[in-house]
Amino acid sequence: MYKVVVKAFGGSEQLQIIELPDPIPAPNSNQVVIRLTSIGMNHADLMARRGEYKLVSGNPPFTPGLEGGGYIDAIGDAVSDRFIGQRVILSPDAPQVTRRSEGTYQSHYLTTTDKTIPVPDTIPDQLLGAIWLPYLTAWGCLIWKQCLKPGQIVLLPGASSSIAIAASQVVKHYGGITIGTTTSAEKLEKLRSMPEAQYDHLVVTSDPQWSKEIRKLTSGKGPNIIFDPVAAGEFLNTEISLLANEGTIWIYGLLGTVGVVDVTPLIRKRAAIRGWVLNELGIAEPENIQSAYKHVLDSLVCGTYQLPIARLFSLQDVRQAHEEMEKGKHIGKLILIP
Repeated sequence: MYKVVVKAFGGSEQLQIIELPDPIPAPNSNQVVIRLTSIGMNHADLMARRGEYKLVSGNPPFTPGLEGGGYIDAIGDAVSDRFIGQRVILSPDAPQVTRRSEGTYQSHYLTTTDKTIPVPDTIPDQLLGAIWLPYLTAWGCLIWKQCLKPGQIVLLPGASSSIAIAASQVVKHYGGITIGTTTSAEKLEKLRSMPEAQYDHLVVTSDPQWSKEIRKLTSGKGPNIIFDPVAAGEFLNTEISLLANEGTIWIYGLLGTVGVVDVTPLIRKRAAIRGWVLNELGIAEPENIQSAYKHVLDSLVCGTYQLPIARLFSLQDVRQAHEEMEKGKHIGKLILIP
């Protein structure tokens, strides 16, 4: 097997591939070895490499990666509910980067059976490791936590990202209205042509009048919910001014530049800013996370949810993949293939 290791915080040159013996389940254990067929890339991977996400990564050396899926190659003696050759996805809490320095940027992954979810045959191998972060992040926040109601307006900044596109599909499935924003006029035209990008409206934020366009689209009331990975400085100030009375801004990322934010309008609007991390769904009651898994997988099988792939990279080309993500020109999900 081989895996990617961040030797020191810094640029993509710090990503190194090392060869290791294949992992073996411990004797009398419920461990399984998964031969990964896909690994979803996320901005958190870049932040970890740069030293901006130590809460998750810890200090080098560590292996980045939050998602993965593939085929079971070996099973422990105590395993009775999984079999060799079975296709599975790692659960969101399987990659314990902080505790074990073991993210998913590797060809084989050793874990326990309770950290694996069997997958329907119709979901392609290249998507196995790229499903959970987009769809569970969106569904967990907007449906499980926010309890989105039909007819509510949801503003989705970063409309070209895999999470925002997944969120657009989730919101439409549950009867909401979607407004996506992007900084790029070029991306806007591409998004309009993509059936996966289920936005009722798209707005370019590089236009100085973009907030007026949002007000017009919402008949002056503003969006009920803002699902935001930027969440900083003047952009957040504008979101607060746009937010509807009793609305909520959910922050799930830290892509913006830190700046002064005026929260006083939230008082008169009786509105709120809240944070969301996927781990909250993972530590919920078991039936909640199982319900989420079933909903996402069933929706992918029937075609209600469709994850657009921006580009596939060999895991051996991980440096190039990180550089591509840092450019920010892609639409959809970047995926590593071991």
